[in-house]
Amino acid sequence: MSLEWRLINPHARTRIMRQSALITISAPSGAGKTSLVKALLEKRPDEVTVSVSHATRPMRPGEVDGRDYHFVSVEDFERRVEAGEFLEYARVFDNYYGTSRQAVEALLEQGRHVILEIDWQGARQVKQQIPETVSVFILPPSRDELRRRLTGRGTDDPAVIERRMADADREMAHFRDAEYLVINDDFDQALFDLECIVHNQSLLRERQERRHPQLIASIPDEK
Repeated sequence: MSLEWRLINPHARTRIMRQSALITISAPSGAGKTSLVKALLEKRPDEVTVSVSHATRPMRPGEVDGRDYHFVSVEDFERRVEAGEFLEYARVFDNYYGTSRQAVEALLEQGRHVILEIDWQGARQVKQQIPETVSVFILPPSRDELRRRLTGRGTDDPAVIERRMADADREMAHFRDAEYLVINDDFDQALFDLECIVHNQSLLRERQERRHPQLIASIPDEK
């Protein structure tokens, strides 16, 4: 796979401690990341949302602009790159994918936790710019189970499966970058674990202080 990452401004760091958190979720193909995030959004729509990336690839059947991706031309994407509009972006073969800084910050201001479904390279670069970002990695219970899931799709020949396994191994090798690790053996348990991680961000003292200023102001200082 031809993959190129570029950090727009490696020295730019944005400190965010609002009532909401920015959360990156990474995983190899077949670990269940997309299904888990979808279920999380359905269960906690008032607490969490997802940031939609920009992409220059053609829209596929069934996709909706603004829901699956913001589909833009290569020229528009490159203009946005030059303007510093992305927290991170990637070039995969001839297509660009990127996370809009303005869109993420606007979502955070709405008070819901914001999820970025992104691979380890993108997660690392977002963390470099926003150190308070919470990083989550989802793993399958074993490589054998991952292979079974990829094979179970029944749509790819053995060579494609081997390539996807190799890609998955490269992705999984970076699980230690994350602060939270979710093992997707049982889907319901993995979803509960992910819910706990997200809800925990609401209980951080700094956020509770911002959420309940009158209560905090009424508490006398320590003597």
